[in-house]
Amino acid sequence: MQELNGMRIAIIAMDGFEEAELTEPLRALRQAGAKVDVLSKQPGQIQGLRHHEKAGTVPVDRTFDEAAPREYDGLMLPGGALNADVTRMEPRVREFIREFNDAGKPIAAICHAPWELVSAGVVRGRKLTSYHTIQDDIRNAGGNWVDAEYVSDGNWVTSRQPSDLPAFNREMIALMSRVPAGRH
Repeated sequence: MQELNGMRIAIIAMDGFEEAELTEPLRALRQAGAKVDVLSKQPGQIQGLRHHEKAGTVPVDRTFDEAAPREYDGLMLPGGALNADVTRMEPRVREFIREFNDAGKPIAAICHAPWELVSAGVVRGRKLTSYHTIQDDIRNAGGNWVDAEYVSDGNWVTSRQPSDLPAFNREMIALMSRVPAGRH
C-alpha cells in the first residue's frame, strides 16, 4: 500500500493530544508512503494522553514557524480536548488551516480537532462530525454536524473518536490519494 508515495503530510499537535489519534494516523500515512512531519509550537517532544492519563510522547519534526503550508500536500489534525483547545488559539495554526482550505488541499480531523477548524473560520456551510461535546460549537459556527463514524465533504474527512480510527484512517488515505504528490 504505497498510494501516497512522494506526498508530504503535516500533522499539527501540541501537548495533550489523544495518543492513538496521532500515532495511528501517523503510522497509516507512513505505511502508505507519505513523508510526515509532526509540527508543534516548540521543538522537542509533545506529550500524549489516553483520555485523562499521561501516555507516550512524540518527537516534533518542525515548529509552526519553521513550516509553511505550501510545503505540504495534506494536513492531519489529531484530537484530544487539551491539544485542540490550546492549538486552536495559535494564530499560526489558524493561518495554516485557512491556507490549506483555501487551496483545496486535503484536511483530516478527528475528535476535538474540528475546534481548530471552527477557530480558523472555515466550517460555515460544511458537513462534518466530531466528538459529540463540540457539536454546538460547530453548529454555532455554521457547520452541519452529523453523528457518523466519518464524514467526507470535499477536501475534508472528519471523525468522532478513537473507536472510529480504522474508518478514519481508511478515508484519510483515500482522500489524500486523490491529490497529486508535489501539488504543494
